[in-house]
Amino acid sequence: MLGLAPLRSAPLPIRASATACGRNTSLANGCQLSLLAPEAAEGDTALPENMHKWRMVIAYDGTKFKGWQYQPSIPTIQYFLEDALICITKLDRKKLCLVGAGRTDTGVHAWGQVAHFTTPFSYSCLSSIHSAMNGLLPPEIRVREISAARPEFHARSSTKSKVYRYKIYNEAIMDPFHNHYAYHSAYKLNPHAMQEAANYFVGIHDFTSFANAAHNDGERRPTKKITRFDVTEMGAVLQLEVEGTGFLYRQVRNMVALLLQVGKEALPPDIVPAIIAARDRKELAKVALSAPPHGLYLMSVNYDEEILKPPEGSPPISFGRTHHLSKCKLTLY
Repeated sequence: MLGLAPLRSAPLPIRASATACGRNTSLANGCQLSLLAPEAAEGDTALPENMHKWRMVIAYDGTKFKGWQYQPSIPTIQYFLEDALICITKLDRKKLCLVGAGRTDTGVHAWGQVAHFTTPFSYSCLSSIHSAMNGLLPPEIRVREISAARPEFHARSSTKSKVYRYKIYNEAIMDPFHNHYAYHSAYKLNPHAMQEAANYFVGIHDFTSFANAAHNDGERRPTKKITRFDVTEMGAVLQLEVEGTGFLYRQVRNMVALLLQVGKEALPPDIVPAIIAARDRKELAKVALSAPPHGLYLMSVNYDEEILKPPEGSPPISFGRTHHLSKCKLTLY
């Protein structure tokens, strides 16, 4: 497991308006951070030409959330991140322009989601805004790090590859502590057959057969490159990890669904190239249903080293280590 805490049964609170936050934000430890932006920027409705961009790495337990993408008054990951940023920066969501690298579905978890946002001012220190963010967010969402980003960096379009992991608990009796974080297969799976089948996914293919239709699809580019697909036994947990240049809507869960059928020895491993070649989602639907979301994790989003180099004179990256707030005031300039 990724060390995700057990969930409380209470529903997530939805604030009526993030802008209702006061100028001082109270953190869990009782500290008060002054979050007032410079006067010149505070009353400005137009964005200054010289914008500053910031990159965040985010982890979340997706069980209680309706996916990543923002929906008004709906508990999504983007909603809560924007809510916290609006409270801290006093900017509206249009100015913040928060963009995530991947739009994870309802119930899907993440350890290495990446997002960027923009501000018309800079920060001299990121540790305090980092603490403020995590103090405002629900406990199921945590910003792991914040850093300055180059103007050309884009969380989604600059992506080099993504790594997804799917966990299967493969014992007759389900471990209750894995209940929200792994799919339960009481049927003993054959990991060697699954690995043989997974190898057929590696390479450049048209993955139309493994994509569900999405409302915001537009014109899809179904040809993707899978660089690795590993099946690893870890005691009772079977871990499937795939890395690729990009993935279609629900592609990973549909690939896992087919591998589960191969693991049950209901289908041969060479069914994979046959379904890929069909380029028809209906062919997959004949033999496998989509795997449920709670076993899936977005583990990391990878970029070229050059695009991750911070701008000259930017504040040090904040990794969220313990620090004394008195040594790092939240200064905007």
